[in-house]
Amino acid sequence: MHPQKLIVSIVLLYNDHLLPADHFSLSLPNRGLQFNDGFFETLVWTSNAVRYLPYHLHRMQAASVALRLPLPAALAHEAALAATVRRVVTANSLTAARVRIQLWRGGGGLYTPPPDAATEYVATALPFQPNDTPVRRADFAHETQTLFSPLSFCKGPHALYYVRAGLERQARALDELLLLDAQGHVAETVSAAVCWVRDGQLFTPALTTGCIAGVRRAHLLATARAHSLPYVEGLFTRTEVLAAEAIFTANVAGLRPIEQLAGVSFASAAHPLLQALCQWEADGVR
Repeated sequence: MHPQKLIVSIVLLYNDHLLPADHFSLSLPNRGLQFNDGFFETLVWTSNAVRYLPYHLHRMQAASVALRLPLPAALAHEAALAATVRRVVTANSLTAARVRIQLWRGGGGLYTPPPDAATEYVATALPFQPNDTPVRRADFAHETQTLFSPLSFCKGPHALYYVRAGLERQARALDELLLLDAQGHVAETVSAAVCWVRDGQLFTPALTTGCIAGVRRAHLLATARAHSLPYVEGLFTRTEVLAAEAIFTANVAGLRPIEQLAGVSFASAAHPLLQALCQWEADGVR
C-alpha cells in the first residue's frame, strides 16, 4: 500500500464565492501582500462542527477591533462562521479538515488605507491530521525573540518572527523551539502555546510576553477553572520552566508532551496531572 498523500484543496471560498483553486488570483494593489494588512485564523472541522468555535470567534473579533478591520457577515458570529467553514469543507469532500481563513483590507493606498476599504477573505481546507506525538528534543531559541504589541495576540501581524524561528529550529535539527521575550521570559513555541505543571498547578506564559493568545491555551485554562485546578499566567525564566514536573505544547492539532528540553529529560506524558487535563479537556471540547 502506498501512504496516503495530503491533497491540496481544489476548491476555495473567496469573499463568499466558491472557486476552483486553480482559477483563483489576486489583483494588485493588494494590501495583504504589500503591507501585511490583515490576519488569519486556523480552525479544525471534525465531528461535523468547528472545534473550539467560541474561542476562535473571540480572537477574530479582537483582531478585527485591533486592526479596525470589520469582519465580513459570513464570519461575524458563531453560526455564520460555522456555516462558512462547513461550505469549504463540504466543497472539498472532507470530513475532518484544517481550515485557514485569511483576511485582509481591500483597496490601495500606502500605509494609510482608503476610508471605504472593505474586508476581503479567502478560506481553504486541507485534511486534518491531529498531532499529539511527544516532542523528543526541544531547546530555547537563540536568534528570534517574541515582541509584545497591540497585535501580538493574533495570527499574522508578526508572522515573520515565527518563520525565522522555524528556520532556526530546522537548522538546529530540533523537534521544537521555545521562544523568549526580550527580557528572557519564556513565551511560546514556533506554532503552539507552552504549558507545564508543578506542585499541583498549571503554568503558562502571560500574553505580555508577546505570545499568541492561543485558542487551545484558552480552552485549557477554562478547563482548569472548571475542575478547580490552580493555574498561573505569568513571567517565567528558563530556570523556572526547567524545574517543571512535566512540560507540553498546545495548539488546535493536539497536546504534545516534551521529553527533553535544553538537555533536561522529562517524563511528561506519564504525569498524572497532564493525563487528567487531557481527559478533562476531551470531555469538554466545544
